[in-house]
Amino acid sequence: MSNPKSKNRFRKTNLLSVALLFVLILAGGVVRSTGSGMGCPDWPKCLGCWIPPTSATDLPANYKETYVERRMKKNQRFAKTLDLFGYTDLARRLREDKSILIPEEFNAGKTWTEYINRLIGAASGILLLLTAIYSFSYSADNKLIPFLSVFNLVLIFFQAWLGSIVVSTNLVSWIVTVHMLLALAILAIAITTYHLAKVVGRPGLRVNAITHMVTVLALIVSIFQITFGTEVREKIDEVAMRLQGGYRNEWIKNAGDIFTQHRDVAVFVLVINVMLYALIRRAFNKHSLQQQIMSFTFLMLILQIVTGILLSYLALPPYAQAVHILLASLIFGAQYYLMLNLYKSVNIHGGAR
Repeated sequence: MSNPKSKNRFRKTNLLSVALLFVLILAGGVVRSTGSGMGCPDWPKCLGCWIPPTSATDLPANYKETYVERRMKKNQRFAKTLDLFGYTDLARRLREDKSILIPEEFNAGKTWTEYINRLIGAASGILLLLTAIYSFSYSADNKLIPFLSVFNLVLIFFQAWLGSIVVSTNLVSWIVTVHMLLALAILAIAITTYHLAKVVGRPGLRVNAITHMVTVLALIVSIFQITFGTEVREKIDEVAMRLQGGYRNEWIKNAGDIFTQHRDVAVFVLVINVMLYALIRRAFNKHSLQQQIMSFTFLMLILQIVTGILLSYLALPPYAQAVHILLASLIFGAQYYLMLNLYKSVNIHGGAR
């Protein structure tokens, strides 16, 4: 017989892990937008310390050479992995990349930004570990819950390794996109296990097929837009590197048409969500969970548009970049949770009219 306390513990831990994953995405956005990825060039310690220093005087005299050498070794190992998968040209370029030989100057702000990101990542890993352990209380009800919980634990460790590759390499730009999509996958799995635990034993809902189709379409468009956004970020990084971090007002102009295309797709995202909102309002009462999720999605969408305007007209301020990424992930999470709740609802009063 399953233990109700264990099930309740699982749901609470799972929900906390979902919340912390959003915080981790925000922290990752801050690291990316401020260029703090190499603030801690080693792992699991940071500059050889469990608690990072605040001054360069606390570091050994040859710390730059030491960490450049470690970075080179990591990139060489990754190049071998690329060779195994047939990316021989990319592996060769990575081995020949001279930019990694330029040592990072110590910056306390960047070091602590990356360190805090790591702490949040570690806390997320611990919560997902506890979620996986507690998930076995649902083995008799739905075997998919423990399977997905354990699988998600594996994914977040892989994500941590991939994150280190993102900041260590300069040439493999597509890894940024893979890193973001994997973050969304981890988030989606955590949301799925929480939802499955909440709806165990509840009947399905009868919802118009068009509502289902538009919900799925809105989710797909959001994923496409997020992917497009990471490509914009990669292009901006190329421009910033070429201009050596200066002339910030020129970055968007020099990025080409990709920024404009990303903005145009945002209009389609708004249109499809307006359609979905109308369908949800027609199918569900105003107190239903479905309408609450859709209202939250719309609020996030409006805020997303505002941050997009700030990025366009204020020369890509780092705080706006980080918030923009967080809002995109919140929209994705809400749309995904809505899709799940169109099949079975966690709200007794959230059924169709």
